[in-house]
Amino acid sequence: MSEATQRSQPSERLYNEDLAPAHQTWNWYNIFAFWMSDVHSVGGYVFAASLFALGLAGWQVLLSLLVGICIVQLFANLIARPSQKAGVPFPVVCRLSFGVFGANVPAIIRGLIAVVWYGIQTYLASAALSVVLLRFFPTMEPLAGMYFVGLSYLGWVSFGIMWILQAFVFWHGMEAIKRFIDWAGPAVYLVMFLLAGWIVWEAGWENVSFTLGSKDLDGWDAAWQMVVAIALVAGYFAGPTLNFGDFSRYCRTENDVRRGNFWGLPVNFLLFSVVTVITVSGTIPVFGEMIQDPIETVSRIDNTMAAVLGAFTFVTATIGINIVANFVSPAFDFANVNPQKISWRAGGMIAAVGSVFITPWNLFNNPEVIHYTVDVLAGVIGPLYGIVLVDYYFTKRQQIDEEALFSDEPGRRYWYDNGWNWMAVKVTAVSTAVALAINFAPGLGDLKNFSLFIGGAVAAGLYAHFSRAEAAQSVRNEAAPATEESAGPATLEPRPSVD
Repeated sequence: MSEATQRSQPSERLYNEDLAPAHQTWNWYNIFAFWMSDVHSVGGYVFAASLFALGLAGWQVLLSLLVGICIVQLFANLIARPSQKAGVPFPVVCRLSFGVFGANVPAIIRGLIAVVWYGIQTYLASAALSVVLLRFFPTMEPLAGMYFVGLSYLGWVSFGIMWILQAFVFWHGMEAIKRFIDWAGPAVYLVMFLLAGWIVWEAGWENVSFTLGSKDLDGWDAAWQMVVAIALVAGYFAGPTLNFGDFSRYCRTENDVRRGNFWGLPVNFLLFSVVTVITVSGTIPVFGEMIQDPIETVSRIDNTMAAVLGAFTFVTATIGINIVANFVSPAFDFANVNPQKISWRAGGMIAAVGSVFITPWNLFNNPEVIHYTVDVLAGVIGPLYGIVLVDYYFTKRQQIDEEALFSDEPGRRYWYDNGWNWMAVKVTAVSTAVALAINFAPGLGDLKNFSLFIGGAVAAGLYAHFSRAEAAQSVRNEAAPATEESAGPATLEPRPSVD
């Protein structure tokens, strides 16, 4: 009997074609385009402008952006490796540390976070679409004054259109998503450059400043705000970076991933931020006030076609970030819960439907609510980073038993206790509680901006401490032929080898 036939069939409770090792055909540009889609959005525009309003000099903000985005790049490279190596998405990689069934804990956490942001981003895109609709159909103006559940009738029309458009792209699969993001990011750049050029022409270059704040900081105050800005950059990208393996799994080589991350993160984010601050700074002399919302900026342009083109571009940009950051993730995460009953498409649609019921416009329009929402999300994401990375790079020493990832046979490497690594679950709970306490305890000031790092560090330390015995056992298991890293069982979807 051959070695392939001796191997067990993958469990129906853990396997479907969407979760199986992927065919790896993506190159570095596809990853570069992924990050362009993630950065080029209304939220990214407003976020970049807000950093320049901290009171720092332009060079200080750019230095903070560079350091922060390099931290993001480091974690993106670390998170990418196991998924690219095994060809599996984030929730399957979590089986290494949480167990084959316990992996549903981080998967559901990440999935629920994506649902919240999916709704918010869809709402932001629908606001841009409303601008377009009113330009072409001014008779729809009365609909903007009638409300249902906190959203105008016009808003419901725009939200529904955006919801359907995104679902249409998603429904056609990852290949369609790849084609969409490959052109969406560059298209946004084209319009961003045109908008910035028009603003500079109208305002005059001498009226453009790289410092948007109303106060100037120096000394320790400036240094501390730079540190805070670094933490904010890392926190802004924490969500999509955590499940970056959902995309790196399709890459031909790890070098493609690293190259795409370099061009897509430090280079792309800095360029986007510079163009953003030029545009925002120019709105002061052009419109008489500083406008940080790009949708409002383009809506004030007298030329109808220019305004529509700008609004349509930001609609496209937001569709891009929503699909890559908030649609693909819950699709895999929810499919992981019950692979035989929930396909990748079904998982994504669960997220899309759920995003309507949370009424994201009410979240976004309430600064206090959105502030607490962001803080809570940062508090629960950090510990997942700590556990997953420490387990893969130190406990498991970058070894993956791909067959065991899809096996529910007792005694297999990721079986732990009936499919659950309760130690990982307990560490997640404790470190999340610490991070949330830092977020909401009074009197801690700016320390709450670092809850992502603190939660991750606490989780990493606790997991490393309590898993020493497990690590020793893993080393002994790795010495046995039965647990050596395999290229994947014959029953799994084959992946073409790439030199």
